[in-house]
Amino acid sequence: MTSPPIPTLPDQHACERARLSRDPRFDGVFFTAVRSTGIYCRPVCPAPPPRRENVDYYPSAAAAEAAGFRPCLRCRPELAPAEGTWRRSDETVARALKLIDHGFLAEHRLADLATRLHLGERQLRRLFVQRLGAAPAGVHGTRRLLFAKQLLTETALPVTEVAQAAGFASLRRFNAAFLDAYRMPPRDLRRRAREPAHAGDVAHDRPLVLKLGYRPPYDLAAMLDFLRDRALPGVEVVDARSYARAIGSADAPAWLQVCAWPAGRDGATHALRLALHGVAPAQLAATVQRVRRMFDLDADPHAIAAALSADPRLRPLLRQRPGLRLPSGWDGFEIAARAVIGQQVSVAAARTVATRLVQRHGQAVDIAGAPGLSHLFPTPATLAHGDLHGLGLTGARADTLRGVAAALLDERVDFRADRTLEDFTAAWTALPGIGPWTAHYLALRALGHPDAFPAEDLVLQKIAGGDGQRLGTRALRDRAQAWRPWRGYAVIHLWRDAIARAASARASR
Repeated sequence: MTSPPIPTLPDQHACERARLSRDPRFDGVFFTAVRSTGIYCRPVCPAPPPRRENVDYYPSAAAAEAAGFRPCLRCRPELAPAEGTWRRSDETVARALKLIDHGFLAEHRLADLATRLHLGERQLRRLFVQRLGAAPAGVHGTRRLLFAKQLLTETALPVTEVAQAAGFASLRRFNAAFLDAYRMPPRDLRRRAREPAHAGDVAHDRPLVLKLGYRPPYDLAAMLDFLRDRALPGVEVVDARSYARAIGSADAPAWLQVCAWPAGRDGATHALRLALHGVAPAQLAATVQRVRRMFDLDADPHAIAAALSADPRLRPLLRQRPGLRLPSGWDGFEIAARAVIGQQVSVAAARTVATRLVQRHGQAVDIAGAPGLSHLFPTPATLAHGDLHGLGLTGARADTLRGVAAALLDERVDFRADRTLEDFTAAWTALPGIGPWTAHYLALRALGHPDAFPAEDLVLQKIAGGDGQRLGTRALRDRAQAWRPWRGYAVIHLWRDAIARAASARASR
């Protein structure tokens, strides 16, 4: 895979222009630190801009905090999307960041992270300092404290539960780390927060609401359209404005809902609203990370468009849908099962069979206040030896589905965040019944990998040329080389164009 360039920081003139214009394209790409106040901000901070001679620029929040700066209470650096141009690639630091984002260092030593990446500890630290201006431990620590800051600002969770959600083993350690980094105890930050927490956030009948930032433009309507066409009754409820699904376990069922953040509310811009019902504090960080991946909130649409618009076939599609994102899925096994079910059948037919599968093997749950949500998707353990007769599956596909479940249980395949695209597809295509199309589809929908490319897809082959002539697999793959490392976004644009053309053709009959 051709990785995007790995910048340490945009040039000073670009940073200065972005800061003065509050350009949202640079949100999360760098942070502005003001020496006279000891505060660091996002480039979109609404506060009056400081004098240039008082400003330093840092490539990450962790770098700014390592230099002794504290996060701004007004623009709230915890809401900045991750730098999406390069960190989603298969480059070593990008893979390490994916693991850190998934909490790897909360349970493992730095040596374990280095071993996973086939590096020495010293080399890993050096790479992090070069790319991000901070060591891995600093990046992990900043991530935990910023998440805690968001919970303190936006919710009324008890401080003990905030500490647990942020991954601290004790309240004492949390208070000490917070005071050391931000020079105030957590309770003082809550009192000073500009956005009042709602007492109902901790009540059983009220959700815990969080703000999830992104870089504009963002096409939420297109995202919901994609998810609605594939929504499984009982597991998901999707309408024109929101996505909801049952999550958790049979013993501790929960649910979530995602929609646009209300316009003008609390001064929020460029954010989605995540409402969590019944999610345990220890699961909050992982749940937020899943939703961010599922809705592709860390993408950099301008960098993607700059790369793909060189192709005359894609250029008009990018103009029509500049905020189109990769619609990922909640659970890797669920996406895998549905991909097997959907091999060589329509989306509607696959949804019908998957619904039958849920009704027979999914765990029924009673979730108060969640209309339309009644089941959890079946687990690999349930389907590895489950009865799949009478669902509408061929014998071969039923065998493949059971084989996928068994392979996940014995760890022949997985959905690890640090897998390279090459390693991931190689492991999956080694399974009987899983070909390149399915493996790349899984990389696209389960991992949200930006360069996944199911070149065997018949719709892509028919639509990619734009002249009615179908491209063969090799010809399509050759053409798509120019789209790397963003081939996955080209796929979504072309699929969307195929749907629009089919709808137009039906309307003209």
